[in-house]
Amino acid sequence: MSSTGKKGSDSKIVVLGKAGVGKSALVVRFLTRRFIWEYDPTLECTYKHHTTIDEESVNMEILDTAGQEWTIQREGHVRWADGFVLVYAISDRQSFEEISNIKQNLDDIKKTNSMCVLVGNKTDLCHERKVSYMEGQNVATDMSCAFYETSASEGGEEISEFFHELHREIKRRKQVEAKPRRRSSAHQVRNVLNKMFKSPGNKQQMSPTSPTGKQQVAVPP
Repeated sequence: MSSTGKKGSDSKIVVLGKAGVGKSALVVRFLTRRFIWEYDPTLECTYKHHTTIDEESVNMEILDTAGQEWTIQREGHVRWADGFVLVYAISDRQSFEEISNIKQNLDDIKKTNSMCVLVGNKTDLCHERKVSYMEGQNVATDMSCAFYETSASEGGEEISEFFHELHREIKRRKQVEAKPRRRSSAHQVRNVLNKMFKSPGNKQQMSPTSPTGKQQVAVPP
């Protein structure tokens, strides 16, 4: 790991998708470069991972969700997360058709266009393909997110790539949200007028109090 002195950044990522699409296999492959055949489909795990992306120290928290029905607990996971990996299997049409509903739920809970990447897993089962590459690409375009196809069992480089790219998108959004908002036009106009009246040539001269007890204002000719 290189040490460049750059300030590190954090990202919290949740992996979502139908049970059996290979969510856990993708996470474990990313973290350990190993492939494990069997997982407990009811088990949810959060992993902490330290890595370097674009010469910057990065701390990731990755929540591998169980493939169960949407629950109140799942809503808590969504609010916690900065971004999402949405996974379907190219050999499972139903898992692909569920992606749009998952994305809509995310946007409803986050009250914004949630940050995500779309991943079609199990390309090693191309002979059983039920979802074309173009279908996945089109859905990703509709969701304004990056799209990848991969195989957790074969361990392509794109697995690290989509986790890293999602972190970059999260970082960019945080930077945009951290910038101060531009002041309103009305506020800018008030500032201009205040500067005009405070300039030396526009100062009003105050005369002594008049016999009536009222202060007289002498305006220069």
